[in-house]
Amino acid sequence: MIIKPFKAWHLEELSLQPSQAHFSDFFDPAYGPSLEKGGPAFSGFDGEKIVGSCGLVKHWENRATAWALLGDTSGRNFISIHKAVDRFLDISEFRRIECYVDAGFKQGHRWVKMLGFTPEGYMKAFSPLGDDAVLYARVR
Repeated sequence: MIIKPFKAWHLEELSLQPSQAHFSDFFDPAYGPSLEKGGPAFSGFDGEKIVGSCGLVKHWENRATAWALLGDTSGRNFISIHKAVDRFLDISEFRRIECYVDAGFKQGHRWVKMLGFTPEGYMKAFSPLGDDAVLYARVR
């Protein structure tokens, strides 16, 4: 897997995994640029194919929200993806990093726990579709 800085056009080329595919309905022309400008971010490539993108959106000094959008071929690249994201989080400037996982997304909960996040709260009707989510944080 090759790591490159995230660019807004990467979202147009990313075929999301089934558990995240519904989010593409909410991508408007400003979404990619907002992620690109929001903070540090990268994409992983398997040859020319984007397997996923990940980043941090800065709220203020020492606090950011992590985001990850994984492709439909991310499974076969998962070990490389996990290592890259874990390293990215380790070297970030932020003391507190939050993320949100759809309440019913078991694999997502397992992964964020592997990345060192701990659950902090349950949020009703959080997603664009009105689904519940769980707030996680990784604090050092």
